[in-house]
Amino acid sequence: MSNCETCPTKNKCDSRENCLIENNPLNNVHRVIAVMSGKGGVGKSTISVLLAKAFRAKGLQVGILDADITGPSIPRLLKVKDKKVENNAMGLLPVLSEEGIQVMSLNLLMPDEEQPVIWRGPIISGAVKQFWKDVYWGDLDYLILDMPPGTGDVALTAMQSIPINGMVMVTTPQDMVSMIVAKAINMAKTMKIPILGIIENMSYLTCPTCGERIKVFEDEDLSAFLARMDLKLLAELPMCREIAALAGEKAWDHPLVLKTMQEAAEKIMSSV
Repeated sequence: MSNCETCPTKNKCDSRENCLIENNPLNNVHRVIAVMSGKGGVGKSTISVLLAKAFRAKGLQVGILDADITGPSIPRLLKVKDKKVENNAMGLLPVLSEEGIQVMSLNLLMPDEEQPVIWRGPIISGAVKQFWKDVYWGDLDYLILDMPPGTGDVALTAMQSIPINGMVMVTTPQDMVSMIVAKAINMAKTMKIPILGIIENMSYLTCPTCGERIKVFEDEDLSAFLARMDLKLLAELPMCREIAALAGEKAWDHPLVLKTMQEAAEKIMSSV
């Protein structure tokens, strides 16, 4: 089948008879890495952008598919919010960031980024599928899929209709968040999507005087959570101005952010 020939999960799928994936034969996407949290507000889109930047810094061809249709923030984070998607005979053409990252987001199709998306679930799910099969991504080493929050219909559609090679879970050190992230982890396991590991965002503050790590939240012990869910830790990111102001020009120059995310990217590359 032509769909199988152009699929990143070729020869790894155990349910071809019921496969819902439609691939664009013009695309050659080698790996799809999904970033999920189970809830909003934990920095999932920020982590997606940082991972894309880390892969791009290694000289790889990278794209980001913003599947968070009702809350798309990728264009702002990559400073492409004033650009618009174009269309030609090959399909929709992603916008290119200054780092050379290809970006597809609903906000790049809207006349005003503050205009709400008042769509029902099936239409939102259809948009996610279109961003995979109707966009001309060309030749990519990695496509980062910024998943919508929650474990509902849109997340399910993304998992069923996009050939995901591995999932990165984003959490923060709070018991309530850990519980919701555990739901997302179990959803991915049910869908037989490999979970590559956890990135804990807002993990700590660094004292500006002594450099000591200060834990802000009372949380379940991270190592206990990882052991319970049988997952590995990819990275711990601090609460800092540079990450909070990711769209600023100096964010990626922060040495801790750069080092931490490059190490996380290397762990992901070795797993998929």
